[in-house]
Amino acid sequence: MIRGTASGLRWWSVASDRRTNRKNNMNEGIEGTERFLSPGSGRGLRAVRHFSAGELVFACPAYSYVLTVNEREAHCENCFSRREDLFKCGKCKQAHYCNVECQRSDWTMHKLECVAMCAYGENWCPSETVRLVARIILKQRVTPERDPSERLLLLSEFEAHLDKMDSEKDEMNNADIAALHHFYSKHISDIPGDQALTELFAQVNCNGFTIEDEELSHLGSAVFPDVALMNHSCSPNVIVTYKGTVAEVRAIREIDPGDEVSGQWTNHTTKMPLSDSNSDNTHNHLHRPALSNRRQERRLLDSYFFSCQCTECTSKSKDKAKMETRKLSSPPEPEKIKSMVHYAKIVIEEFRRAKHYKNILFLALFVSLFLDSAPPSELLEICELSLEKMGAIFADTNVYMLHMMYQAMGVCLYMQDWDGALRYGEKIVQPYSVHYPAYSLNVASMYLKLGRLYLGLEKKKQGIRALK
Repeated sequence: MIRGTASGLRWWSVASDRRTNRKNNMNEGIEGTERFLSPGSGRGLRAVRHFSAGELVFACPAYSYVLTVNEREAHCENCFSRREDLFKCGKCKQAHYCNVECQRSDWTMHKLECVAMCAYGENWCPSETVRLVARIILKQRVTPERDPSERLLLLSEFEAHLDKMDSEKDEMNNADIAALHHFYSKHISDIPGDQALTELFAQVNCNGFTIEDEELSHLGSAVFPDVALMNHSCSPNVIVTYKGTVAEVRAIREIDPGDEVSGQWTNHTTKMPLSDSNSDNTHNHLHRPALSNRRQERRLLDSYFFSCQCTECTSKSKDKAKMETRKLSSPPEPEKIKSMVHYAKIVIEEFRRAKHYKNILFLALFVSLFLDSAPPSELLEICELSLEKMGAIFADTNVYMLHMMYQAMGVCLYMQDWDGALRYGEKIVQPYSVHYPAYSLNVASMYLKLGRLYLGLEKKKQGIRALK
């Protein structure tokens, strides 16, 4: 195997030839839309005909995808279907499939991991991003022609923003490259050089998507080139949902010819930098609270390297509602509000880490240090103590309160405390409807949860209303 710069240059030379051939064949496009240069935003997607609210604008199969390791026994590795009668790959015993057809369809990609998993056994632990990039490299070699997911945008055209990456992102990229070499060098001949890998990892991290189920639980990671062409808007006219490994872009309001087709890449868990969204890296894809405009600007700049200039962001029109304080006879002083925001950020971050590592001893230490209370034995107690302390200043509609309420609801669901989960859900759903844009999947998912809880608790009338 040859490594180093020469290898990287040779690989990109082949990739360049492939890009030229694929661009020459890129003439079918997506019916009803076109690629165009969006003023101030670079390339984008524009409607050339009318789309009604609820209409499917287009569907895009994944160029490449991976099922998250935690869902392997519950979902098919190939089509992501959830079934109880899945059967295992006879060699690695890790991947599961609906049937022989699904296994055969996935074998070209799975054989890469299958051999590696057998070789490393329990020590096989590449991140989800590394697994996805390994599959992309393999696919670009076995399938050189244009992919059905690239009707308007080639994966090789993804922005990498290498000139805007800070030292932390550089370190993450280097760690991913090292992991790719460690776990796959014996199973991928002639891995691209580090320069090419640096660009590819940056492209995937900035343009990758997470695939989710109907409750926005993380199922896996993927790249959808044509979907990535869409620009961000805080008032989007489409949402992205999934059917297995196919992304569906659907209009949520009337779209006229000439209108830009745009999604929302913050406050919504569909398109996220993979380094921030992998279940093996940071969190379990719980709902993020609706961000204040200032925090949203920072997130867009940090993750996608642009600043939103929409009316909501520039006017910060929703910030007051998102940071609502409790109605008191004497309004809280700005310094107390600032201190409570700092406390809330610490609690949320430490709670996230505690859930990720499932370390009860750490939880006890954390509570004793930050909450001045006896260490509880349940995550739910941390949520309740945090809500009690924040509630002295913050209103229930405050985004920090909503975040902890959602965590508490999740713990109640895990404990099968259906009444407790319902109590928190009822407090959350209306503020969500205010903070999130129309037809937000976060709001829809919350109504779905409430509907199921109502029906399970034999409250049929409320359940049907929530589901409707």
